[in-house]
Amino acid sequence: MHRQDLLEQLAKHKPADACETDSLSRLNRFVQDQPRCFERSLSMGHITGSAWLLNAPRTHALLTLHRKLKMWLQLGGHADGNPNVLEVALQEAREESGINDITPISDAIFDVDVHRIPARRNEPEHLHYDVRFLLQAPTTDKFKVSHESLKLQWFSPDELTTLDVDESVRRMCRKWKIL
Repeated sequence: MHRQDLLEQLAKHKPADACETDSLSRLNRFVQDQPRCFERSLSMGHITGSAWLLNAPRTHALLTLHRKLKMWLQLGGHADGNPNVLEVALQEAREESGINDITPISDAIFDVDVHRIPARRNEPEHLHYDVRFLLQAPTTDKFKVSHESLKLQWFSPDELTTLDVDESVRRMCRKWKIL
C-alpha cells in the first residue's frame, strides 16, 4: 500500500534523543492507523515533508523565517496526497527557495518530529507529522523568497546556536555537525 514505503523507511530510522524517539513512535502509529495520513483534509493532522537544506560544501543550512508562524524553520510543507515524502521535501525546498537543482544527500530519513500547528481562520489546531530529509543545493547566492516566507537565510552551525529556534531545529543542527 501507499503507507508501507513510509513505514519501512521509519523502521530504519534511528532517533537521536528521547524527543525524537517519541515523535517516531507517534508518527508510526499515525501512519498505521490513518489511511488518509497524507491528506491535508485530515483535520486531526497529516504528513509533511521537510528539507534540512545544505550548501555544496555543507557549511551552511538554509532556513526560512516562516510568514505565519514567525519562526526560523527548515523548508517544507504538506504531502497533499503524495506518499513519497522525499519527493514532497524536494518539491517544497525548490518551491520555497527558488533553487531548482536541489538534490538529496541521502534518501534515508534525517529526522522526524510531531508538532502542533495553532488554529487559524478556517483550520482547527492540528498536528504535523514531519518527515525530514538531508538535501543539498549547488549554490547559495541564487534563492528567491516565496510568499510563505518573510525571509530566507543561510546559517552556519555557530550562527544557528544564537537563534531562538525550535528544539527540533537545534537537534537537526547537532546531527549536521557530526556528519
